[in-house]
Amino acid sequence: MFKFTKSFMAVALAVASIDASAQTALNKSDLFGQQGTDDSTTMTAPVATAPNLVTTSARKVIITNSPTGQAAEAAVEARDSSVAGKRNGTGTGSEMGLQPGVERQKNEKVRELSEFQKFISDNIGQVLPIFGSEFFVNTASTFAPIMNSPVPNDYPLGPGDELMIRGWGTIDIDYRATIDRNGTINIPTVGSVALAGVKAGNAENVIRAAIARLYKGVTVNVNFGQLRAITIYVVGQANRPGTYTVSSLSTLVTALFASGGPNANGSMRRVQVKRGGMVAAELDLYSFIAKGDKSADIKLLDGDTIYIPPAGGFVALVGKVNTPAIYELKNGNETVESMLDYAGGLPVVADPRRAFLERIDPNKSRPRSVEEFALSGDGLKRSLKSGDVLNVTSITPDFSNAVILRGNVDQPVRAPFKQGMRITDLIPTREYLITRSSIKRQNNAIETGNDEKDTTEDVNSIAAHIGGLIDAVNWDYAVVERVNRSDLSVQLVPFNLGNVFANPNGPDNLQLQPGDTVTIFSQSDVAVPMDRRQVFVRVEGEVRVPGVYQMTAGDTLQNLIAKAGGPTSNAYMFGTAFYREEVRKEQQANLKRAADRLEAQMRSEESTQAANLRAMSSTDAAAATAQLEAERKIAQERISRFRNLQPSGRIAFGLDPNDRSFAHLPQVALKNGDRLVVPSKPAFVHVFGAVNVEASPLWKPNTRVNDYLKLAGTAVDADLDNVFVLRVDGTVVSSASQGWFFGKIGGVEVMPGDTIVVPEKFDRQTAWSKFTQGAREWTQILANFGLGAAAVKTLRD
Repeated sequence: MFKFTKSFMAVALAVASIDASAQTALNKSDLFGQQGTDDSTTMTAPVATAPNLVTTSARKVIITNSPTGQAAEAAVEARDSSVAGKRNGTGTGSEMGLQPGVERQKNEKVRELSEFQKFISDNIGQVLPIFGSEFFVNTASTFAPIMNSPVPNDYPLGPGDELMIRGWGTIDIDYRATIDRNGTINIPTVGSVALAGVKAGNAENVIRAAIARLYKGVTVNVNFGQLRAITIYVVGQANRPGTYTVSSLSTLVTALFASGGPNANGSMRRVQVKRGGMVAAELDLYSFIAKGDKSADIKLLDGDTIYIPPAGGFVALVGKVNTPAIYELKNGNETVESMLDYAGGLPVVADPRRAFLERIDPNKSRPRSVEEFALSGDGLKRSLKSGDVLNVTSITPDFSNAVILRGNVDQPVRAPFKQGMRITDLIPTREYLITRSSIKRQNNAIETGNDEKDTTEDVNSIAAHIGGLIDAVNWDYAVVERVNRSDLSVQLVPFNLGNVFANPNGPDNLQLQPGDTVTIFSQSDVAVPMDRRQVFVRVEGEVRVPGVYQMTAGDTLQNLIAKAGGPTSNAYMFGTAFYREEVRKEQQANLKRAADRLEAQMRSEESTQAANLRAMSSTDAAAATAQLEAERKIAQERISRFRNLQPSGRIAFGLDPNDRSFAHLPQVALKNGDRLVVPSKPAFVHVFGAVNVEASPLWKPNTRVNDYLKLAGTAVDADLDNVFVLRVDGTVVSSASQGWFFGKIGGVEVMPGDTIVVPEKFDRQTAWSKFTQGAREWTQILANFGLGAAAVKTLRD
């Protein structure tokens, strides 16, 4: 007996030990796999993965259906991917709330114009939008923004809504529940909780009360997951009528937005929600779009029908209104004032004194008529009818109390007119006539902060800009333009600007009138006589005091040289160069015309030779074609070089090479910007062209062209009959200029600095031959343009 009792006790203790170990391990699994401790041992509980797990012990109850560990991470990723798919429009039609499909919304065609829109377009030349239609452009293809928005406290729960219940205290709860079709959720160990019709703000209290019946000291938190979807219908004059599955949080406005809103003939003023055969709400979209009034917007219920009736009528607001568009009339009480209110009123440039109302009356033989009225008082209270066009004109941008100053002044201004106002009131001092460009040139004369170079001017152009800091004012002539309001004629009232400042009480200080325009001219705007112009001339080279001198009217080259102290002993009068800007511009234009003429001559020769090729055999034609192509390229290259020549504006005097007196220079009246260069006597003569050695041999007295050709040696293809000499004074001597008796240019005496040019022979049987005959006349062209030896070098290279 004792042995049996002893054995029984050993078995009972072993069983109790195993049960205690199992219970301890189970208690350790509380708090979703976290570690727990007791008085004797510490261990980690295994992760529970059952879909609905309820763990009970003496210490803790756990209620969960949320996956943990890797399974939880995979579930979260899958859920996030699903939500992202809905937001990006990659879900199904029911998920996105657009049952007809996403493709129709993505490929939505351009809205068709209504007949009234076409009518207005034919009248004003532009298509006016229907007011409010822009609100529905590029509508979203999902209701993701509604999914992510907070759930309102008054939202009634129903089948399909998901709740996330969490609790802690005497029990741990992490449970997702979806309301079933009976309107209840089932929480393990707690039981069923009826939530259908319960407001979202009261759901937490209802669930807390259900849990508190069994467990005390539990803190409960309830959030919402995915909400149920409802089915609505959009009918009538909708842009995309059909059946839509949308979020249960959707309202009338959001549903209209998803469906594209009314079409061109649909009403925006009387959108209705029909529920149970009755009109549950009517929305005026103008109040919402124009004023932000959303009071008539209601939440939609499953099975609601959105009906968009036809518009009651349209009017057009054109001209100077803040929002030109076509507006819908809600009833017969719409006035000009109410429509302008929806349009945002009138801009400041609108003229409320003149508005035109075009009206259509189909019962008349001439249906269209127009009325004029002011947008004030009774004008704003005028009733509008369907088909009306209200045209608001712009104010006339005419100043009633202004005078204008413009031209060669510091700053053009529009100044207020004052009674008794005169020219000196508009231009108080002469400093008002210093232009901004003049000030800019003065400011740019130096570059501050640069220690190495204190000027922004190029060293070669500083002298050229001397005297040009200020735009010269025409003191003898300024004018007032005056408009006669009675017959709209313009009267010019000239005055002497210099006398205005010299004698402010004189007649030239005109009394101004409102609307007058005073124009001040510079000497470059209206050319003044020579004796009144500023003349700054530059002299360089072999004079005693080179520089820039201010000359007076009628001064000549002799006066300039005398003012510069006279020539030095090294001055070479025959090589004196005189440059003028206006001559340079004329030379540039003539050079372009000459190049165009030569190019036209070359093309004419090409056409003639192409016609001759037809009479040749195929072999001869191929050879001739290749030769013509090569010659054409050479000709184009030389014409291109010819176009690149830059005239200098030099005026050739044609002096006697043996003359030494500067008193014999031509009596040329000086102009502003003229430049005189007196060189020293050169020691060399230059030889270019078809010679064995292009050289610059020393000049020797009484030497001839043939002497220098022997030194340089002529090439085999040298055209000795067309040798020419480019004189240092800018003139050209050729066989043609020598005459038939003195046709041999080889006997021409060469002066210091002259350039001898030996051209190449040309094949007279080619298409290039006639063109080069004209090219031989370049000697005269070069003489007229004063291009110098550098130009000859350019032509040859």
